[in-house]
Amino acid sequence: MSQSAANAGDGLNRPMITLSIMLATVIQALDGTIANVALPHMQGALSASQDQITWVLTSFIVAAAIATPVTGWLCDRFGTKNVFLASVAGFTIASVLCGVSQSLTQIVVARLLQGVFGAALVPLSQATLLDINPREKHGSAMAVWGMGVMIGPILGPTLGGWLTDSYNWRWVFFINVPVGAVAFWGIWRYIRPAAAPRRIRFDMFGFVTLSLAIGALQMLLDRGEQNDWFAATETWIEAVVLALSFAWFAVHTWTSPPGRSFFDYRLLKNANYVGGLLFIFIVGLVLFATRALTPTMLQGLMGYPAAVAGLVTAPSGIGTMLAMMLVGRLVGKVDVRLLLATGFAITAFSLWQMSRYTLVLAQSDIVWPGVIQGLGLGLVFVPLSAATFATLSPAMRAEGTAIYSLVRNIGSSIGIALVQTLLVRNTATMHASLAEHVTIANPALGATTPVALAQLNEEITRQASMIAYANDFWMMTLMTLAVIPLLLLIRTGPADQQPALDHAAME
Repeated sequence: MSQSAANAGDGLNRPMITLSIMLATVIQALDGTIANVALPHMQGALSASQDQITWVLTSFIVAAAIATPVTGWLCDRFGTKNVFLASVAGFTIASVLCGVSQSLTQIVVARLLQGVFGAALVPLSQATLLDINPREKHGSAMAVWGMGVMIGPILGPTLGGWLTDSYNWRWVFFINVPVGAVAFWGIWRYIRPAAAPRRIRFDMFGFVTLSLAIGALQMLLDRGEQNDWFAATETWIEAVVLALSFAWFAVHTWTSPPGRSFFDYRLLKNANYVGGLLFIFIVGLVLFATRALTPTMLQGLMGYPAAVAGLVTAPSGIGTMLAMMLVGRLVGKVDVRLLLATGFAITAFSLWQMSRYTLVLAQSDIVWPGVIQGLGLGLVFVPLSAATFATLSPAMRAEGTAIYSLVRNIGSSIGIALVQTLLVRNTATMHASLAEHVTIANPALGATTPVALAQLNEEITRQASMIAYANDFWMMTLMTLAVIPLLLLIRTGPADQQPALDHAAME
């Protein structure tokens, strides 16, 4: 889709294009989390151990991370519409293969295919929405895109739990088929084909080294806690591969002529874009880390059924949608730094509320901080996306949005790994501290038998875990507040007065 076509707008059916590409975005965003609650059911059906079944999640994450950076080259080579169609078709077929899998090997291979084909969907939907809308409507366009990207992970566990309980685990994948079919038809029918520029040469060495680095990083983060981090040989191997591969990639990219390396380092000369990458990393870290903590806290400590836990966390999506609908109209009229500062401050306030959680909570105590956090993240996501790409030329959007999505995903992986590691270690530390005075000799406890002590130990473990969860939320509060002064890195002013990268100049 060319920018000239977007500006002219002759015959463009923007509502149908938007609906089609957002359906594709939603199913990809959903599949990052929808399978989580179905893992125990898959484990029994596929005769897999607990360690083995986690590859259903790991394979998708690693494949998507490796395939995301190649989006720019694919669009340059084959055209945006063709890449979009191939991605939706491949993702839908891979979903069917996941649903009919009869062994662990089959479903892991199918999930790898899902990750490969789905990797381009989120960045392409963002680039397409920017292309088909004039600059003054980019805020509203990013509000629509943001709702699809952020609602997916929020609703994924709830929808996955309902489908698994009402039907079976295979339907968490089959649900993608009708949605994917409608998205494919809409993209084929309404998006205009554009000639592929074919300006970028495929850099095999850059692709391989970057893929190895990203794959090793994702494996290290996803399996680190399970392997007790650097106590395991696997983690050391992943760390060495990550360090060497990224070093080779960085040197190769820096020394290659413009247009000859896999990653165009001139993207990093755009201050707004680099600032946007920093902030979306923080958003990914805070958003997904919180989503990973809350359901386990509710189910593990408070005995919430999976469906109820999903229902009390889902309203945060309402806050996100309300904020995005509002802020989409404010982008371009209000200083983007003020909007971002407000969003980060509201998010920090909600995390501070969560840091005061105890084992005695009403459902409203969970719902309202989630709604407030949704409001804050909605206020951040839309202006951040608009500001990041405001000074980037249309020709650079496919590659730029791919890196943007990659950084968000890496941020979420690091955030989840960080909070889970701290949770385990802080729980052990607090348990040891609380248990120091729990003995039969202490008459104040009223525990005079081994059975009573065992029950008391269980309660101490719950209290220690709750303190560890609160510490995690407090840490994320401080991280969110710390990023606010960095908003000064974002430039403001008329877009036509700011530098944009011209892809044609890179030939």
